[in-house]
Amino acid sequence: MPYRWEDSSGTEERLRLWAHNALPPRGAMIVVMSVFFFGLVPLLAVLGSVLLWGLLPFLLLTVAGLWLALEANYRARDIQEVLTLSENRAHLVHHGPRARIQEWSCNRYWARPEIHAAGGPVPNYVTLSGEGRVVEIGAFLSEEERIALYDDLVKRLRRPRQPSS
Repeated sequence: MPYRWEDSSGTEERLRLWAHNALPPRGAMIVVMSVFFFGLVPLLAVLGSVLLWGLLPFLLLTVAGLWLALEANYRARDIQEVLTLSENRAHLVHHGPRARIQEWSCNRYWARPEIHAAGGPVPNYVTLSGEGRVVEIGAFLSEEERIALYDDLVKRLRRPRQPSS
């Protein structure tokens, strides 16, 4: 699951969420190299002729376009969220693509998770509300993961934290 709870100290716990990448960078390299080598196979028939130099740029453009598309996808999926629950505060930091950071904080007692089965940008959309604001959390997760996240948030926010002695 692309999220994990961590106890960072005796009085606070953290939830880290990240976007799942089905194709790791090494796999992307294998795909790009496979397209290149399989694209070279038909060019063997025209090896030594002028036609090779007419077809080769199209193969190189295809490989370059595929590589750039995969890199753009990795940059767009570079998303991480950190929800910190202390004794009396809930603090959410959303690290978006291109180093864009958004923060939300409220009293833990008033933080309320909600799940919207319909009407959101994705099915089973999870939000946190408190202190007059409503923020999304885990919108990049799959539908089943958002449902599990909602259940975890309800349990963790309603459970009182033990103050450290």
